[in-house]
Amino acid sequence: MNSTATLSLPAPAKLNLMLHIVGRRSDGYHELQTLFQFLDLADRLDFAPRSDGKIILHSQIPGVDAQDNLIVRAASLLQLHSGCTQGADIWLDKRLPVGAGIGGGSSNAATCLLGLNHLWQLNMSLAQLAELGLQLGADVPVFVHGSAAFAEGVGEQLQPVELPEPWFLLAKPKVGISTAKIFSDPDLTRDTPRIKVRTVLERGGHNDCLATVLRHYPQVEQAMQLLSQFCQPRLTGTGSCIFGVFPNQADAVKVSHQLSGRLETWVAKGMNQSSLHQALKTLES
Repeated sequence: MNSTATLSLPAPAKLNLMLHIVGRRSDGYHELQTLFQFLDLADRLDFAPRSDGKIILHSQIPGVDAQDNLIVRAASLLQLHSGCTQGADIWLDKRLPVGAGIGGGSSNAATCLLGLNHLWQLNMSLAQLAELGLQLGADVPVFVHGSAAFAEGVGEQLQPVELPEPWFLLAKPKVGISTAKIFSDPDLTRDTPRIKVRTVLERGGHNDCLATVLRHYPQVEQAMQLLSQFCQPRLTGTGSCIFGVFPNQADAVKVSHQLSGRLETWVAKGMNQSSLHQALKTLES
């Protein structure tokens, strides 16, 4: 924790275990069905209250202007909505890769909303915070609620689910992917039939973005070919991270070592309750 901070919280990664695009709304947003699960990989946010009302983020992310950062936007939105006159100093320890499809920016925003709700003693409900979060991004509500979930709509209609918690190997080629580029591609599949959550839990699903991502980003296809020697590789969200499922940590670590030097890799445990919510429960107990 930063030496002047009074609160330190994780901002965990997530995987989309499947992603079906079932339609497109009149406002241009896509109707999705997806399955979210958290990982024990996380960024970390440290907070300290300020009495002057200023929101100051002391950590910069290369290529992201401070005022466009989702952390600053989340803090300012919460301040505006609640009428809170307090401010905050915020420090980000960035450990998750940017543009990888594992939710770094959205998770940062959610941790900021929940962290400042606690720090400023606003007592807003998760539903209220999730509603605010949706203004920042479609993935923010799942991080606010903190439970593995089947999601519909643009990703904000959440149904909590209990999933196996296997070990995952994540691999990232040296490329960042533009979500907007994938979702605006005219050849993207947008008419996958809707399925019920029970069917997803029994049979799984696929990722409708995969073919489009592989067409635009050959680095992802090369990474999938490498990982396919050891497991069935899958794409999370619009990527660029791919992942494989392993029965234990040792097997995942072994493959990670075999891929080292060719791909950036992480070994992580699946979690049905996010580490953010576990940390908040500890604070409140």
